[in-house]
Amino acid sequence: MTQPATNRHRSVVVRRSGNRAARMYGRAVVLCGLIALAVQAATFSSVELDPGRNELIATMTYDGSNPNHQFSVHWGTCRKLGTEGNHQIMAELLDNQWDDTAQQTFTTTVHVSLAGVNCHPALVTLRTAPKYEVNVQIP
Repeated sequence: MTQPATNRHRSVVVRRSGNRAARMYGRAVVLCGLIALAVQAATFSSVELDPGRNELIATMTYDGSNPNHQFSVHWGTCRKLGTEGNHQIMAELLDNQWDDTAQQTFTTTVHVSLAGVNCHPALVTLRTAPKYEVNVQIP
């Protein structure tokens, strides 16, 4: 013979001691730490102009779980600087695995072609997220 199950509900009151502001601050610190681990930015080790190949050669350092990150280039708008004929243009290098878990540090070389850039002479600002920048003057 089976007996019906009985449900007994009890109210549980959890009391916390301590300062509420201190607990909120502690949570914020932990959250910032988790975000910092999740968001790893690529940085520039070096950037050089190769006039013979008409390209910029950027050595990138990034954290991740593998060495297979690919970088794409997104060009901004060419802007005239002053009256001396110089220009400025922004190029953003984006990591296709920007959210990869940081386990090791890797280095790769990225070749940025200047063939399609009709903005000469110019100060090229290369940027990676979040706002690591380097400037290179091109003739």
